[in-house]
Amino acid sequence: MKTLHTLLAATAIVLSLPAQAYDADWKRGRIYYRSVCTSCHVAMPVGSINPSSKTQAEWAAYLQADKHAKGKDTLKHYVSKPYRASIKAGNKAAEKFADTPDAELLEDIKAFLLKGAKDGDAPASCS
Repeated sequence: MKTLHTLLAATAIVLSLPAQAYDADWKRGRIYYRSVCTSCHVAMPVGSINPSSKTQAEWAAYLQADKHAKGKDTLKHYVSKPYRASIKAGNKAAEKFADTPDAELLEDIKAFLLKGAKDGDAPASCS
């Protein structure tokens, strides 16, 4: 009986702890952005969009709005597992991150964009 009470008490403590927030990996975001996002943008009339082309606030607003291609698509679509599966044959980064949860990959990209923003810790270009 004492073991049951101890087990229940331990379970209650664990359940009361706050969930761990995902600690974004800006390096993984950089790989995906440079390999997937930049490669597509270079092929389009828009051309490459460097992280340093916007401020942190501008990137945050863009990511929050979740609109891509002038509102024709959602940004989340280009980070989704189905999208990665559709391009993985021709894109090693999409293949490498095929099983990465969408939300984590989006947070990784956000971390890279904010770090590399015009007013970020390490303004970056994608050349």
